[in-house]
Amino acid sequence: MGKISLNAKTIVVAIGGNSLIRNGSQSTSFDEQLETVKETTQNIADIIEQGYRVVITHGNGPQVGDILIRSYLTRNHMPDIPLDMANAITQSQIGYMIQQSLKNELLSRKIKRDVVTVITQVIVDKKDPAFSNYTKPVGPFYSKKEAFTLQTERKWIMKEDAGRGFRRLVSSPQPNQIVELNEIQCLIESGVVVIAGGGGGIPVFRNSRGQLVPLSAVIDKDLTSALLANLIRADILLISTSVDCAYIYFNQPRQKPLYKITIKQAQKYLDQGHFGQGNMGPKISAGIVFIKNTRNRTTIITDPKNLSKSIFHAKVGTRIYKP
Repeated sequence: MGKISLNAKTIVVAIGGNSLIRNGSQSTSFDEQLETVKETTQNIADIIEQGYRVVITHGNGPQVGDILIRSYLTRNHMPDIPLDMANAITQSQIGYMIQQSLKNELLSRKIKRDVVTVITQVIVDKKDPAFSNYTKPVGPFYSKKEAFTLQTERKWIMKEDAGRGFRRLVSSPQPNQIVELNEIQCLIESGVVVIAGGGGGIPVFRNSRGQLVPLSAVIDKDLTSALLANLIRADILLISTSVDCAYIYFNQPRQKPLYKITIKQAQKYLDQGHFGQGNMGPKISAGIVFIKNTRNRTTIITDPKNLSKSIFHAKVGTRIYKP
């Protein structure tokens, strides 16, 4: 098993940065993260074993948060770490953990498949309205006094978050183009399992000479996953999250699981506010983006332990489709 056929379907598996964090803790050691990611890669190996081509994307929120904390604590001794560098560091860090864990799992199953991480840059529009509307919280929570200092000294935009403290807000522009797309496609066609688009990719724009220039922003990783899945003509976008499926009236007495919904139903529920902007909302939006122009694609949303099962069982996870 695990051999790719000429007609093999391509699946983009989008896993969250929180999937590496044990028990919902704010920070987890690298050893613990590596152990946790092994559980996810076992499920991804199940998919590969069925003969699918697989591309993996991932979030990096907690890991970027750790880097920003370190940068803040050493601010009087070390240069500040900008967001683009924090994203690049975590792409390498998380890519290494997924790459090693998945390769070891495949070897244990006697599946010969290379696994490669591609540090990915994503082009955004420098004039995107998001650059004048800071909405994306990043990094740790700060006290009111710390927030005032950071706002004064570093010109950061700070906002109180649900009474838990203040967080830095940054821009979250729309992803438009993936710089390393050709390299990613070549690897896929060669049968390589590719890890790309980590943390939504490093946001960049092209200057008047066509050179790439970084921007201080964070791209939503689910939207980048949908863009990548579209560009490589994937058949399935499989999004991993903390719950087994999407719900309407979530955590209310009328809570109802959604196992199979049309793109119109998904948009309706999204517009009605059933899906939070900090969790399920971006995943539903990404799912809609992926399938809106074709009837031959499916978005599936589920938790890590059901990644493989959701592909074959209609009542595992949420399926979004275009009739």
